[in-house]
Amino acid sequence: MDNRKLLGLTPAMGWNSWNTFTWDINEQLIRDVADVFVSEGYKEAGYEYIVIDDCWSLKERDQDGNLVADPAKFPSGMKALADYIHSKGLKFGMYSCVGTHTCAGYPGSFEHEFQDARLLAEWGVDYLKYDYCFKPRNLSGELMYKRMSLALKNCGRDILFSACNWGEDNVYQWIRASGAHMYRSTGDIQDNWDSVKKLAISQLDKECYTGAFCHNDMDMLIVGMHGGSNDGFIGSHSGGCTDTEYKTHFSLWSIMGSPLMIGCDIRNASQATKNTLLNPDLIAINQDTEGRGAYRIKPEPQWFHTDEVFMLVKVLADGDLAIGFFNLSDEQRQLSLQFWDIGLPYAEKISLSLYDCWEHKELGVFRERFAPTVPARDCVIVRAKLV
Repeated sequence: MDNRKLLGLTPAMGWNSWNTFTWDINEQLIRDVADVFVSEGYKEAGYEYIVIDDCWSLKERDQDGNLVADPAKFPSGMKALADYIHSKGLKFGMYSCVGTHTCAGYPGSFEHEFQDARLLAEWGVDYLKYDYCFKPRNLSGELMYKRMSLALKNCGRDILFSACNWGEDNVYQWIRASGAHMYRSTGDIQDNWDSVKKLAISQLDKECYTGAFCHNDMDMLIVGMHGGSNDGFIGSHSGGCTDTEYKTHFSLWSIMGSPLMIGCDIRNASQATKNTLLNPDLIAINQDTEGRGAYRIKPEPQWFHTDEVFMLVKVLADGDLAIGFFNLSDEQRQLSLQFWDIGLPYAEKISLSLYDCWEHKELGVFRERFAPTVPARDCVIVRAKLV
């Protein structure tokens, strides 16, 4: 079998440098993260990509037009760093931009797409995040992503293409055809609850725009950041989110099929952060091979007149259902799921055996409905088996 056919089958899992470190990156940091991926169980859990974001290069290309890694930050060079990451059984990712410059003002790949793709392949890169700043205004962003996709598919190496145009230019209509394996459908995430809620709600009822080989990317995870960032836009002086809010954030991204790209400093992650990021039941839902989007069921309208309270249902490859009960509001709520709303006829005496994916325990067999009480800003995630 051609392994290229499997690239992007399930949402990417990994770590990206931007949310916490922004411009302050170097090769020792990246090596340390790779070490932690192995020693702390992230690799075993399924995380595989270590991605360097913006600010890795010099401000000018060399005389041959090639990008040059900043020798102060990466004295050993990118090939050596890629080799180190590969020696750990992991994959190496880098960053560029569709425009003349990256968002931080470094050289972009505009009209250097094939040259840059070849260089990334020579370095041993496995993943490219491709941003959207400084695109010439009169040129089609759609065409620019198609151009880089073609360059990557002909560079001599399998490189996962992470398109990052922030949901602009009606991207939902053309991104799958472009060849991208994942695409940003939102603006940048921030380490606060309002940002998580806004991004999640913006992608409700868009389940038809994600699937195997082209996954809807709701941006990187902020789980475990607790306000820790070099960038005041991303970080928060109030300490970021609570562990419960991070749990809900991770649950939303998992069941909605978003790539799971860690953004915190995992070298000093708390046990609560590890418990969230390494939850095997949530990861299994996210990595289900059919890659189906999750559809929304709204609670009874006479009780709730808000988008902040809803249920999500994801059909899994083995016939199970992943069901999320989400309460993004500031008050405790009871959410009642009537089983006929997910296609189960009461007359046929079909029930659901429910397993709690956060408590990691069986809840029992339920017929006709399940109605958990969900605390404020929290969620209940169950895996349901028909019996």
